[in-house]
Amino acid sequence: MAFPKSFLWGGAVAANQCEGAYLTDGKGLSCADMLKGGNVSTPRMFSPVIEEGVYYPSHEAIDFYHHFKEDIALFAEMGWTVFRLSINWSRIYPNGDDEQPNEAGLKFYDEVFDECKKYGIEPLVTLSHYEIPWGIVTKYHGFADRRVIDLFVKYATTCFERYKDKVKYWLTFNEINCGLMPGGGAYNGVGYVCQEDLDNTAQRPVDQLIDNPQKRFEALHNEFVASAKTVIEGHKINPDFMIGLMIAHMSSYGLTPDPKDQFKNLQSDDRMNNFCGDVMVRGEYPFFAESFMKEQGVTDTSFMDNEEDKKILKEGVVDMYTFSYYMTNCVTTHEDELAKGNVFLGCKNPYLEATPWGWQIDPLGLRYTLNELAGRYPNVPLMIVENGMGMIDKVEEDGSIHDSYRIDYLRDHVKAMKDAIEKDHVNLIGYTTWGPIDLVSAGTGEMYKRYGFIFVNRHDDGTGDFSRSRKDSFFWYKKCIASQGEDLD
Repeated sequence: MAFPKSFLWGGAVAANQCEGAYLTDGKGLSCADMLKGGNVSTPRMFSPVIEEGVYYPSHEAIDFYHHFKEDIALFAEMGWTVFRLSINWSRIYPNGDDEQPNEAGLKFYDEVFDECKKYGIEPLVTLSHYEIPWGIVTKYHGFADRRVIDLFVKYATTCFERYKDKVKYWLTFNEINCGLMPGGGAYNGVGYVCQEDLDNTAQRPVDQLIDNPQKRFEALHNEFVASAKTVIEGHKINPDFMIGLMIAHMSSYGLTPDPKDQFKNLQSDDRMNNFCGDVMVRGEYPFFAESFMKEQGVTDTSFMDNEEDKKILKEGVVDMYTFSYYMTNCVTTHEDELAKGNVFLGCKNPYLEATPWGWQIDPLGLRYTLNELAGRYPNVPLMIVENGMGMIDKVEEDGSIHDSYRIDYLRDHVKAMKDAIEKDHVNLIGYTTWGPIDLVSAGTGEMYKRYGFIFVNRHDDGTGDFSRSRKDSFFWYKKCIASQGEDLD
């Protein structure tokens, strides 16, 4: 049997995409609460003020806040042994810099973790999943201000101390490498929004917020330091904690045999994946860091030379490497190939099919990625903490949902994991599918784009009674887990 008995099977969600109850029980605004919905052709819109009578997906989401017992019972029915979720920082410290934590927020997560333990499910908790308190954004410009390092560590240690006997597995920042991309801190996690955008109350696409590469990379550096300090403090509180990083792994191939394409792909992998991975696993910036940052418009890289920060980064390396994997893309230097059809973060691979949202389906790419990571970071446990397929699901007259396309996608990716463990001897310790229950899509803000094994009666016009129902994939995943990945029919 390829998958060991200790292998963790489950699913993953984020607070801002499922909880709802956005101002309930003392919670403050988060950056996600400022984003409106969009779709595959319409970007999400941002405004620094909440507009009355406008639909904001995160404000109600799927109301996990009031349905968590029902949802966790469904997860247990599938046989989960791990549930990845995030704590919403602004539910614990409503403004981000409050003197005392919000007891009602702490109590909510106590109840969630207790419900998990009731069914023998291990919580895997992300401390920051694109949910930086809005007060941190407006007062400090996010992690661009070094004071936010200690604010985050205070929040993290509050959670560690409160839940030290309930949670073993922790992640510091979700998809931390998304801070490498322009787009503004209202979406990519570093929390940096320039003053001009904060003063402009008109709505505009989130990807058109003013980018400041210098501030963005300084903020990312401060996140690295905050993560390392958090690892150090976490191990003091409970030496048995497993604290990891989380990377949005943007796997790619050179499109043609042209050496220029192959070299560009090498650089793409280094910059998008290994830049952050090396800092957090190896405790130091990689050799190409300075040249990469200067290419991106950073004029002053002296923050890398802070001796105290260097020591902290070395001491606070993570215990495990976790990542999201959805697809692969191709990289090319040939303009004519790019013009044939761009897809998300790359160009089209003629050998692969894609979802309606342009995400190319490549199970072998997952095995490829696992082999790359195992070679780069030997002896570091790996975990896939997001993998899934956003599609349009049809509810039949009898209420059933026949999502064979989702089963096919997941089956092939489980087979790829099995091969990586059995044939390649990769140290893979767990797998959590993304969006195991339908939730708000982070990229587009839609409910229309569904990932779950569990259908939620909630729609993009704000209608729906939040009722839950099982799709065909629910029963397939239950069988997959029960057989330890052997019965995949």
